[in-house]
Amino acid sequence: MAGQGWLDDLMSKVGDDGVALTGDGGFLPEMIKAVLERGLEAELTDHLGYERGDPAGAGSGNSRNGSTPKTLLTEVGPVDLDTPRDRVGSFTPRLVPKGTRRLGGLSDMIISLYAGGMTVRDIGHHLQRVYGTELSHDTISKITDEVLEEVKAWQTRPLDAVYPVIFIDALVVKVRDQNVVRNKACHVVIGVDTDGVKHVLGLWVQQQEGARFWNQVLGELRNRGVRDVLIACCDGLVGLPEAVESTWPQTVVQTCVVHLIRASLRYVSYNDRKAVAAALKPIYTAVNADAAFDELTTFADSELGKKYGATVAAWERAWDRFVPFLAFPLEVRKVIYTTNSIESLNYQLRKIIKNRGQFPNDDAIIKLIWLAILDIEDKRAALREKDKGKPANKRTAPPRLIEGATTTGWRAAINALDLAYPGRLPAGL
Repeated sequence: MAGQGWLDDLMSKVGDDGVALTGDGGFLPEMIKAVLERGLEAELTDHLGYERGDPAGAGSGNSRNGSTPKTLLTEVGPVDLDTPRDRVGSFTPRLVPKGTRRLGGLSDMIISLYAGGMTVRDIGHHLQRVYGTELSHDTISKITDEVLEEVKAWQTRPLDAVYPVIFIDALVVKVRDQNVVRNKACHVVIGVDTDGVKHVLGLWVQQQEGARFWNQVLGELRNRGVRDVLIACCDGLVGLPEAVESTWPQTVVQTCVVHLIRASLRYVSYNDRKAVAAALKPIYTAVNADAAFDELTTFADSELGKKYGATVAAWERAWDRFVPFLAFPLEVRKVIYTTNSIESLNYQLRKIIKNRGQFPNDDAIIKLIWLAILDIEDKRAALREKDKGKPANKRTAPPRLIEGATTTGWRAAINALDLAYPGRLPAGL
């Protein structure tokens, strides 16, 4: 074990000889080695009941018996550790338990890098290049798999009985399925609780099209405690409206208006998009369904409407799922106008997913997206912590993205929903 003057000697070498901070022989690995070995020696002393060289140990029935070398992988490089042992083999260290080959910090680093979008191979190269730590791809994969139990617990946690609004959207990911790479949709379900706080309720990778898949998803939500949903906002997902009506018969399924606008503008040339968008606005800002239909007819009969008949057709196809929006007061319309809350999250997730290329299975998709959501919110929380104490006009940190974020204008919206759906919201809101 390093002597008492080790730290001063090594600090002088940092200045004189340029000792590296990390890697083999680096300052930080040597410091970790010294701290851990001293800690292990203290544990053994406590276990034996006497200090090294103390005559009280004579005839005690147990004594020190040298050490066992082991290499401990850490986030600053490998550490060659001498673990002390006792003669009868009853010493069980707690600081570095038997069988441990890496410090917890290294696992945390690997999971953080994985959540940021790095592949298992990329993480291996990074650890080798920066810290001199070599880990097999299987080991790195097993470390990231350690969170699967947490994911399972999160995916099955109890939920509130009532969510006034839920949003459902999808991310397209590539999955290797029986040696064939194909696209799958990973659906994100976000619920707004009665306090207006958003929560990611779960993630589901679509195995088959249509109502059967959605019956499974919504059945899981119901089994986790969701007894009622007032409004379900989505974007033309096949089979979802029928599944919602089967699970929660009183729920209104509402097409995302922003998605509908975007879909109808796909048929419009770039030069005409602003004009068409302006011409469509009176439809979705109309006071009721009759007024909106009149505005759609006016657009269809206009020069732009005749030029872009496909845009008119897009609105006509979606009309039955669009018009419920027009029955709500302005306060509620502002909340359900768009699934932008999910789209903002999806934008961040797509940047991470694009680095992956493809996933080996569905569990890998859920694992990465769950970790990425936590990572995004943790980074934002760290930035907000830095802004603490600054004047409001000097704070630049972003708010929560989804999890725990408060819906703007919620008090007015929940009052309007309580009037529109008497008896369906908990008392005392």
